[in-house]
Amino acid sequence: MERPRHKTTRDLKLGNRMRLLRRLYFDGPLTRRDLAPLTNLSIATISNVTAELLSDGVLREAGKVESDGGRPQILLEVDPAHARVVGVDVGETQVRVELLDLKLNEHAEARYALDPGRHDPATVVEHIVSGVKEVLTAANGVPVLGVGVGMPGIIEYGPEGVIHAKTFGWDAVPLGRMLMERLDPLPVHIENGAMTLGQAELWFGAGNGADNAVIALIGSGVGSCIVAGGALYRGAGSSAGEWGHTTMQVAGRHCRCGGRGCLEAYVGAEGILDRYLTATGVVALPEGGEEAALERLLDDDSPAAVAVVDETIEYLGAGLADLLNLFNPELIVIGGWAGLMLAGRRLTDIQAAAESYALGQPFATARIVPGRLGPDAVAKGAATPVIERFLDGRA
Repeated sequence: MERPRHKTTRDLKLGNRMRLLRRLYFDGPLTRRDLAPLTNLSIATISNVTAELLSDGVLREAGKVESDGGRPQILLEVDPAHARVVGVDVGETQVRVELLDLKLNEHAEARYALDPGRHDPATVVEHIVSGVKEVLTAANGVPVLGVGVGMPGIIEYGPEGVIHAKTFGWDAVPLGRMLMERLDPLPVHIENGAMTLGQAELWFGAGNGADNAVIALIGSGVGSCIVAGGALYRGAGSSAGEWGHTTMQVAGRHCRCGGRGCLEAYVGAEGILDRYLTATGVVALPEGGEEAALERLLDDDSPAAVAVVDETIEYLGAGLADLLNLFNPELIVIGGWAGLMLAGRRLTDIQAAAESYALGQPFATARIVPGRLGPDAVAKGAATPVIERFLDGRA
């Protein structure tokens, strides 16, 4: 049996640094005096560690606050400009690459359209690599900590970054290894897109402060991120949150996953538009892509369009009710580009539909709100694992 390793002075210093850095990142700006009760560290230790972090350029001074009878206290915060991170959102219709600072503010962006049926690994890898190289030119010498990639499907976490994505036709594709071979020496972290959306909304968006929540991702497809006790819940095989593939109708519409009656086939943008085309007999969508087509549909007051949208709202409400009844969250956040469109126009109707299908108690104790971070929240969230490594002293 391996004997436990004794902590060294270096371990203690790293632990103190990590504790202070995380507190200042999420709760700053704070004074050194504020940090003492929040971290259980002595003022002397706090002074030493913060002096090092200021010297390293990780922290910056953010003003002063008056103290009782003494000198004003200096406020400290993490300097967002200290480093950059890259976040990538691989969706059904495009690859979006963003260069972000440590507070997820965007400094550069590159986008590449994905044609229907062109989701082969080689094409996706080429778009990601090209996008990363393009946005890195805007780093202007600022250190870049790594690349995070948000993908649909089930992720096998590890150095290979293996992905199973039925909607792309991917089975055990080692995307992490493929990207690291092209982007070395930048570290690459692969994550499920709904999880990245959830983490971003928890850190800086509508989910901030929630201990038990569900963040719903509604785009071309549908997914979710479940938050339990303030942490992301992944399940035994990292596939928790596949809400889009819960059954809404037995023997119902065919879903892209190969099943039938999935929620995604009714409330995902592809499913909504396909139902409209079927109802009207239109052969194909007009030019402009899914996002433009869905926006036109939501603003169309023709009977056929209204019927499809009303039915979508009811299916979405029923799906949210399932989440309320199963997980009893305090909060449901509706995100994703299609989810934000639906919530922006019909939030009250979505809430009413959820209430009509949910049990009274879980509905009464929850809020249903739109996401705050916009349609690029997946890309922003994809960068959060890279920032986590930085806060833990591993970057």
